[in-house]
Amino acid sequence: MERNMGTADRVIRFIIGVVMMGVGFGALGGAALIVVGVIGVILFATSLIGRCPLYIPFHIKTYKV
Repeated sequence: MERNMGTADRVIRFIIGVVMMGVGFGALGGAALIVVGVIGVILFATSLIGRCPLYIPFHIKTYKV
Protein backbone atom coordinates (compact mmCIF):
# COMPACT_ATOMS: atom_id res chain seq x y z
CA MET A 1 0.00 0.00 0.00
CA GLU A 2 1.52 3.29 -1.11
CA ARG A 3 1.49 6.29 1.21
CA ASN A 4 -0.22 9.42 -0.04
CA MET A 5 0.06 11.65 3.06
CA GLY A 6 3.07 13.70 4.05
CA THR A 7 4.43 14.17 7.56
CA ALA A 8 2.71 17.51 8.20
CA ASP A 9 -0.62 16.11 7.00
CA ARG A 10 -0.24 13.08 9.27
CA VAL A 11 0.67 15.17 12.35
CA ILE A 12 -2.27 17.53 11.85
CA ARG A 13 -4.69 14.60 11.40
CA PHE A 14 -3.26 12.88 14.47
CA ILE A 15 -3.77 15.92 16.71
CA ILE A 16 -7.25 16.72 15.40
CA GLY A 17 -8.23 13.04 15.61
CA VAL A 18 -7.15 12.71 19.24
CA VAL A 19 -9.01 15.90 20.20
CA MET A 20 -12.16 14.82 18.37
CA MET A 21 -12.06 11.36 19.99
CA GLY A 22 -11.71 12.99 23.40
CA VAL A 23 -14.64 15.31 22.77
CA GLY A 24 -16.83 12.68 21.13
CA PHE A 25 -16.28 9.76 23.45
CA GLY A 26 -15.34 11.60 26.66
CA ALA A 27 -18.48 13.65 26.98
CA LEU A 28 -21.83 12.15 27.80
CA GLY A 29 -24.83 12.51 25.52
CA GLY A 30 -25.99 12.93 22.00
CA ALA A 31 -25.54 11.21 18.70
CA ALA A 32 -23.67 14.23 17.35
CA LEU A 33 -20.87 13.67 19.84
CA ILE A 34 -20.61 10.03 18.82
CA VAL A 35 -20.32 11.10 15.17
CA VAL A 36 -17.54 13.51 16.15
CA GLY A 37 -15.79 10.65 17.96
CA VAL A 38 -16.06 8.34 14.96
CA ILE A 39 -14.66 11.00 12.64
CA GLY A 40 -11.82 11.41 15.14
CA VAL A 41 -11.11 7.68 14.96
CA ILE A 42 -11.00 7.85 11.15
CA LEU A 43 -8.58 10.80 11.20
CA PHE A 44 -6.43 9.05 13.82
CA ALA A 45 -6.33 5.79 11.85
CA THR A 46 -5.46 7.44 8.53
CA SER A 47 -2.67 9.37 10.23
CA LEU A 48 -1.16 6.13 11.51
CA ILE A 49 -1.53 4.32 8.18
CA GLY A 50 -0.33 7.25 6.07
CA ARG A 51 -2.99 6.74 3.43
CA CYS A 52 -6.23 8.63 2.91
CA PRO A 53 -8.86 6.89 0.76
CA LEU A 54 -10.46 10.23 -0.17
CA TYR A 55 -7.21 11.43 -1.76
CA ILE A 56 -7.26 8.61 -4.34
CA PRO A 57 -10.15 9.74 -6.63
CA PHE A 58 -8.89 13.35 -6.55
CA HIS A 59 -5.25 12.33 -7.24
CA ILE A 60 -4.00 14.24 -4.20
CA LYS A 61 -0.63 13.23 -2.81
CA THR A 62 1.07 15.26 -0.06
CA TYR A 63 3.78 12.62 0.41
CA LYS A 64 7.04 13.63 -1.20
CA VAL A 65 9.49 10.84 -1.99
